[in-house]
Parts: sequence; C-alpha cells; structure tokens
Amino acid sequence: MDVQNAFLQGNLNEEIYMELPSGLHNQGEHQSKHDYTLFTKQQDMLFINLLVYVDDILIIGNDNKAINSLKTYLHQTFRIKDLEEPKYFLGIEVARTSSGILLSQRKYVLELISDSGLSGCKPNSIPIEQNTKLTSQEFNDSTKSPKEDPQLQDHSKCQRLVVRLIYLIITRPDINYVVQILSQFMHSPKQSHMDAVIKVVKYLKGSLRLGLFLKGNLDLTTFCDSDWGSYPMTRKSLTGFCIKLGKSLISWKTKKTIHSISIFSRGRI
Repeated sequence: MDVQNAFLQGNLNEEIYMELPSGLHNQGEHQSKHDYTLFTKQQDMLFINLLVYVDDILIIGNDNKAINSLKTYLHQTFRIKDLEEPKYFLGIEVARTSSGILLSQRKYVLELISDSGLSGCKPNSIPIEQNTKLTSQEFNDSTKSPKEDPQLQDHSKCQRLVVRLIYLIITRPDINYVVQILSQFMHSPKQSHMDAVIKVVKYLKGSLRLGLFLKGNLDLTTFCDSDWGSYPMTRKSLTGFCIKLGKSLISWKTKKTIHSISIFSRGRI
C-alpha cells in the first residue's frame, strides 16, 4: 500500500520530535522493540504483520478478513492506494510461483552496473579470489610497493559503490563476506580496494538471476564457523553464521570477533 500526498522533501529549519499516533495500537497492533517500523498483531491462530517505510506499507497475515478490516481502517485515516500483492518493494522484486516466493534485486543490480560504467565488461565467476588479503597498510604484500597501491584521490566513488553493495546483501548473501571486508576500509580506500569492488560488480553481472527463494517449511537449522585469526592486521577471527527456515535462508552475518577462537560447531536446533 502507498500513502498518497506524502511530502518527503520539505524544508525544515527546526529540530522535529515526533511520537507515533495511537491509531495502530487501537487496532491491537504492537510495535516491535527490535524494529520500530514493524507492527504485529496475534490472537490465537491469527497473526498480522505491518511494515512501514516512510509512505510505503507492507501487510502480511494469515486471515484475509482481518487484513481487509485493517486496510479499511487505514483508508479511513489516510488516503492510501492499495497496490494488491507486492511485486516491487524498496528495490526488491517479489515473484510468486506455485512452489514458493523469489526475492531478488535484479533491477537494482542492473542500475548499479550501469552507474559503474561496467555494462560492457566481462563477468567474473567469483566475487573475490581465495586468500585475498586487503589491508590499510602501506602495501598489501612483499611484492607490492606503495606506488603500486596508491590511495584514491577521490574516495566518493568507491564509498558510494560499497554502500550500494551493502543494501544488496538483503537478497545476496553470496557477497556478504567480501562486502563486510571492503566496508572496513572506506575511510581511506586504496586502489586495491577499488579493484576488489569492481570485481564484485563484475561478479554481479554474471549472476543476475540469483536471489532468495522462500519455501514453506518450519524446520530451523543454523550453521556457524570461524576462520581462526586470519585478519592480517589484528589477527582477529572472522566469524560467520547463517540460519535457515526449511530450505529458505532467513538470517546471516559475518563479523570480526574480539578474540580469536578455534571453530564453532555445526548442527541443528
């Protein structure tokens, strides 16, 4: 759903403090403490989730009558356009099939490739080569001199590309590892960092069809692992985990740990 006549570009000269109106709470919706844009309602077997982003609203639930009642209430309060089943939401394409739902950002990737000037480039088969060590030191290894890996004169292009790649992780966990590494050097990127970013974009060109496929199954499985102190500058470990609901990947993360650890277990919940 889309709220009509929402003015998003107003010029404000004062600091504005806002408190959410009580309207949704009157309908039995509870605001999530982990994500303030998410409202949930659950009664017995009924559940409804409502997600708000500025003037865009996404409603998910298991009872069409309750959903229509909520939509009627919203229509009475605001002028809202009902777009029916979502096909495109915040840059994410939603494709429904008989076996599940595919979430992808193909259009977003095409725009990223075009804005990078790489529409005519040859695709890469992998986002980063194995054992690649990126650092902020004067040189990356003993075979390179500082002149071969200079600081970028214009940081903005590299920084802008990495920020766009971070948003792409929403449906592309296959680039999560390399993007979290690149994001550590954005305060002062070097040519080697820019080269790595370009390789990721070339990889995206060759993998446009990839996304997240969600299929109904309630078996929860988790995997996690660590690379045992491989970060070259501090010798800290990189730890990663992923969580699946059935065969659907629903949560994942890669982060640098405070202390080096040997290895995590792998198993089921």
